[in-house]
Amino acid sequence: MNSGRLSEVGWRLEERRGAFWLVGLVGLLATGVVARMVVGGVGGERWAWPESETILELRGLRAATAVVVGAALAVAGVLLQALMRNPLAAPDLLGVSSGASLAVVIASAAGVGTGFGGGMVWQAGPALIGAVAALALVYGLGQRRGVIDPVGLVLIGVIVGVLCGAGVLLVQHLRPDGTLGSARALIGAFSDETPWGMVVGVGLLVGLALGGVSVMGTTLDAASLGDDEAASVGVPVERLRLVLFGMAGVLVAGAVVLAGPVGFVGLIAPHLARLTVGARHRVMMPAAALIGAATLVWADVAVKAINLGAGRMPIGIVTAVIGGPVLLWMLRGRGGQG
Repeated sequence: MNSGRLSEVGWRLEERRGAFWLVGLVGLLATGVVARMVVGGVGGERWAWPESETILELRGLRAATAVVVGAALAVAGVLLQALMRNPLAAPDLLGVSSGASLAVVIASAAGVGTGFGGGMVWQAGPALIGAVAALALVYGLGQRRGVIDPVGLVLIGVIVGVLCGAGVLLVQHLRPDGTLGSARALIGAFSDETPWGMVVGVGLLVGLALGGVSVMGTTLDAASLGDDEAASVGVPVERLRLVLFGMAGVLVAGAVVLAGPVGFVGLIAPHLARLTVGARHRVMMPAAALIGAATLVWADVAVKAINLGAGRMPIGIVTAVIGGPVLLWMLRGRGGQG
């Protein structure tokens, strides 16, 4: 059997494996949505389908928000990793989510909307500006002589994120009335007052991003190899960077407006997708979106089912507990390889 035939067989096996995993991930997400719809009461004491239409709508809203935010952060994570060619690139580690959160808080203090949970349509503009500004700053400072420094990139992103978090605390200190939503602004949390129109709008953006990647999946595969390799096969590198910048910024801004700077989803989902379905973006992107959505839905199930006696936990605490060990494992693995 010649090498061409072996390559074709390999591609077919990878496609079958990808299809198998995608079906399984759809099932995992669907199971999580059903679990979120039936869990109720304090500490998950009552597991039953809601009889009240109001409760049904509230649970459905939170489930839909979790799906959209998780998918948006996961897709943004894939785009950032393709842009930076760094598997540790993620909206939270690069300070993009914190930048968007700071911009929303500043806009709220200036009278645009009423903070996280209110005036969300008006918060979208400041969130996008903050996300793109933070991303451009990290990307610009993370280069040495025009070449991206992977370690320096993450360090600069962490520093930018810390500074933006400090900025959020400063604005809240100056506005101690609590209207800015401290938990959502700092670590991320869902709100029962999120408008359906905003959830649908961000969901449409996620769908457009997935559709765009399905069209330019091969281009992203080539761009992930390096500028020279991408240019040699006709990939417009600079134009692609601008597109990825814009798409990632819009998705992160939408996620932050809906739930604040939820961490680690944009890191975990792309990494797990790459491990399960491979590195081809046309398959890896929808897998990452499903993993991100399922992660946040099941995390919200845990938030509702676990009662610690101090009110409902912010969703960002659960994702941090899950994502922190995963990040340490990834860092140890990269250190062992280097």
